[in-house]
Amino acid sequence: MDRDKVAAVILTYNRQELLKRCLDAVYSQSRACDYVIVIDNASDDGTKEMLLDSDYPALQLYTLSRNIGAAGGFNAGFRLAYQNGADFVWMMDDDVLPEPEALEHLLEADAVLAEKGIERSFLVSSAFTESGYVTNTPEPSRIKNQIGYRDWSVLLDQRLVAVDRACFISILVPRIILECYGLPIASMFIWGEDAEFTLRISQQAPGFLVGDSRVLHLRQEGGPIRITSERNPMRLRYHRNLIRNNLFIARKYQPWRRFPLLLFSLIRLLCRLLGNRQFGKAVIVFQGALSSLYFSPGIEQVDASIDSLGVEMHQLLP
Repeated sequence: MDRDKVAAVILTYNRQELLKRCLDAVYSQSRACDYVIVIDNASDDGTKEMLLDSDYPALQLYTLSRNIGAAGGFNAGFRLAYQNGADFVWMMDDDVLPEPEALEHLLEADAVLAEKGIERSFLVSSAFTESGYVTNTPEPSRIKNQIGYRDWSVLLDQRLVAVDRACFISILVPRIILECYGLPIASMFIWGEDAEFTLRISQQAPGFLVGDSRVLHLRQEGGPIRITSERNPMRLRYHRNLIRNNLFIARKYQPWRRFPLLLFSLIRLLCRLLGNRQFGKAVIVFQGALSSLYFSPGIEQVDASIDSLGVEMHQLLP
């Protein structure tokens, strides 16, 4: 029996030192990837030159003519891996360092679930910070069993937890799921595209958090993204996307529960920012909420042409 073809996909932007560490970890896996795709989101820090001078085997490098955000980059990565024949796409950002057996444990978990006849939409690794704190925690699945209870804990003895909302932090997605549900929404640009995608694909069958598959997620000690604590002016503008995307996700997947609660929390946040005379941040919150009213993007199919992203892409390796 032929073994499944696994493509690792790494999205990078101006972090060549982190990318080098990520690649070294991916190429040190006990179960080697069949090939590795790097999507360079228009870096200008020498990333391209570093990769062209490297000797990583079976490495494919695609450079974009402009930065289309994490959502666009992940969209391109899933699409290219699928169109290159991958049976599984192992997706991550460039600041993720998988432990040597991370991929092997993901594939073992998939085999266990297959043997038990349990459908699954994705598998995701457990992520930790440099200090050992849990980070990027997925949400337990809301799917209920035949007697009406949520059964996310049914496979705890196998160190597997059924989940729905998750991050692209060492996530393994089967080919058939991409065929059925399409790609991440590129127009979300940044922050939230992974939540929408995992919620979308786990409506009928949950994903699974694999306890034995572990990764180190660098630079996460600051905790969740919050506009109140944001000090980076370059990142501040992206909070408009975060607010818009979160409202879109809540409206799409939990309109009668999560959406009104999120809307109420944003009103409180807006009042707090105005009270603290943080008018610039208040404007961003208002703009994000307003733009969510008419934000209704479509979903691209995995076999669509890369031209739909509106960006030039060049394959430099091999």
